[in-house]
Amino acid sequence: MRVEIWTDIACPWCYVGKARFDKALADFPHRDQVEVVHRSFELDPGRAKGDVQPVVTMLTRKYGMSQAQAEAGEDNLGAQAAAEGLEYRTRGRDHGSTFDMHRLLHFAKEQGRQDALIQILYRANFAEERSVFTEGDERLVELAVEAGLDAEAVRAVLADPDAYADEVRADEREAAQLGATGVPFFVLDRKYGVSGAQPAEVFTQALTQAWGEHSPLKLIDQGDADACGPDGCAVPQH
Repeated sequence: MRVEIWTDIACPWCYVGKARFDKALADFPHRDQVEVVHRSFELDPGRAKGDVQPVVTMLTRKYGMSQAQAEAGEDNLGAQAAAEGLEYRTRGRDHGSTFDMHRLLHFAKEQGRQDALIQILYRANFAEERSVFTEGDERLVELAVEAGLDAEAVRAVLADPDAYADEVRADEREAAQLGATGVPFFVLDRKYGVSGAQPAEVFTQALTQAWGEHSPLKLIDQGDADACGPDGCAVPQH
């Protein structure tokens, strides 16, 4: 069974939602047969790479919040994260373009390191003092190496703005086609969708229901028939 998760590294509910989903998956009896794929969704598409501002400032300008409201929201998110055992800096974080991170996540998927990288990027963005936006590409290289990726290969991806760009945009178009207007957005076996950072119990229910309807291909046996395979094609003997 495949679970696809549309997220953005700048999305705090994605950070919390992944922890809740991971908890449900860890207790799921068929977890070893569940493939998890992370898909791209930018909350701020088109933001220039050098356009970085404090999170609280971004919230007040983009959503019309007062500073007090923005800070209260961050405090609430910090409490929600703490309840899941996550660290969360409620003050001093910044916000910027996540496009390069999404490109790296597609590269990491090819290397079998996607889940490791997304977890490291979340931690770096939400829990650590160092910024993932203001220190240049070498900060992302450092984090990617921590996830088990080759430094020079990562630098090559970051140096080429077209590398995996189509894959990121394809994910975002697909999210729109599926009706996702926000993230996190979980799609189970292309049958069920779960929107938002739901409690772990909701993910458990969704996994159980999707698995119950997941079955291997059933063959309609009409007896032996000629076919081609790795060893060649059957030739009727007269």
